[in-house]
Amino acid sequence: MFVLYRSLKYFVLLVWSAFVALPFLWALTTSFKTANGVVSGATYIPWLQYEPSLEGWKVLFRGEGKGIDIITPYLNSLTVTLSASFISLLLGTLAAYGLSRFSWRAGPIRNADITFFFISQRIMPPIVLSIPFFLMLRMLGLLDSRAGLVLVYIALLMPIVVWVMVDFFNNIPRELDETAMLDGCGPLETFWRVILPNCKPGLVVAGLFCIVFGWNDFFFAFILTFTETQLLPVAIVSLNSSVTPWWSLSASSLIAVVPLVILAFVIEKYLSSGNLAGAIK
Repeated sequence: MFVLYRSLKYFVLLVWSAFVALPFLWALTTSFKTANGVVSGATYIPWLQYEPSLEGWKVLFRGEGKGIDIITPYLNSLTVTLSASFISLLLGTLAAYGLSRFSWRAGPIRNADITFFFISQRIMPPIVLSIPFFLMLRMLGLLDSRAGLVLVYIALLMPIVVWVMVDFFNNIPRELDETAMLDGCGPLETFWRVILPNCKPGLVVAGLFCIVFGWNDFFFAFILTFTETQLLPVAIVSLNSSVTPWWSLSASSLIAVVPLVILAFVIEKYLSSGNLAGAIK
């Protein structure tokens, strides 16, 4: 019975791994094909089934008229996403700690209502926010700029942080706060020296959500920028023409996914819920 269970478990893992890996294999092989190689049918083995070409990759590093220079949009995306994620994580974590540890009241509004207000900002369709954001950035003179996108992304990402971290703080024993305050710590010092070191998994999850949502955003990057600032998703879409260049689109998609794959490997060790063991005296 045990052998059957293990065999079934590894079979399911193998099937799921193939399901996840095959799209990347497809994109990788397509990125080295020419137009004739793409339309001639499914092929996977270079030199045996098709003649590989670097044209799909070269297009990504050319000047105007011959392709795109993907380096500048790539750096723009990194700057905007990391800046917005860091600020959102900082402000959202402080807000979540306040909502978890203190009682707030404004008439009938309580902590749960405030928390729901934050996450409700993610319920609205992006098109509803596009005009207010556009008018706000135009008034501030931040249209078509990285600073303007950072402001917009903070408004979009901070509710995610609050939503994740409130639930995480609620699961951290209040005895940690009480013990720290008995030792003479104030609320902020308790948060910084005691609570924050014990909530790494929550910070990692919230930060991961912020980076993924910010990195993959196309709608606001397209609506709020024109020529001066271009993010990676918009640059990839600009590759399209009357004939879809599947080879360069596949190459650019692989380049775009690399930071997220690296990030997943780096933070995997932090995704553990056992770091509170022994924290209480």
